[in-house]
Amino acid sequence: GFEVSGKTLGVLGLGAIGGKVTNSAAALGLNTIGFDPFMSLESAWKLNSSTVPATSIDDLVSRADFISLHIPLNDKTRNLFSKDHIDLIKKGATLLNFSRAGVVDEAAVLAALDSGALHAYVCDFPTPALINHPRAIVLPHLGASTEEAEDNCAAMVADQVREFLEHGSIRHSVNFPEVFVTPCGEGVRLGIANHNVPGVVGHISSALGEAGINILDLLNKSRGDYAYTLVDVQPDASPEILERLRAIDGVLSVRVI
Repeated sequence: GFEVSGKTLGVLGLGAIGGKVTNSAAALGLNTIGFDPFMSLESAWKLNSSTVPATSIDDLVSRADFISLHIPLNDKTRNLFSKDHIDLIKKGATLLNFSRAGVVDEAAVLAALDSGALHAYVCDFPTPALINHPRAIVLPHLGASTEEAEDNCAAMVADQVREFLEHGSIRHSVNFPEVFVTPCGEGVRLGIANHNVPGVVGHISSALGEAGINILDLLNKSRGDYAYTLVDVQPDASPEILERLRAIDGVLSVRVI
């Protein structure tokens, strides 16, 4: 065996979980490097100051003794950790995957384990090939199956739904941007979901201006194909104005918060 102190942990994905893993590893005496092109400012503030940013996935895997994956599974990340990346791993490194099975090319991982290029693969996504491999440590996928975790998840969902309904905030959405706002101080807040195409916000502003409605504050965030706009206005928007906003090309929904 070997000690982890003084070794280097590379973390791919520095969100809530990846950040905690990085900070815990640093506390155990590991050097930490990370890569996340979509890292939020909130996550960056929570990361320990000793973590070194990698310039790419290739840069991260070539420098790390342990590689921990914390990324979602979608069309862009499926088999993201491919043979090309595995070929760049330091000989004898250990790969840990507690995100999703599909982000890793399992055939490439098995080949690297067989050749000795990869010391071990640790995950909680059992497959027949991995269960029977002497260099794979495969755990049951039970991280959220405790009573406490289920209670915490239920409370978190309730809090996030309440924030969305009362203030318009969006947290942990799979297809909409993260939006954190304080309660509307004065006037009325409109929540508008729309396709992420040019000109929509301009049309919204024009429609409100032509109706004699003043914009007190406006926030627009986008993610992929979708965008979300919060507009604090005064005076209140009439039902006719709301229908006019809904009729704008690209607008998906309009609600008064």
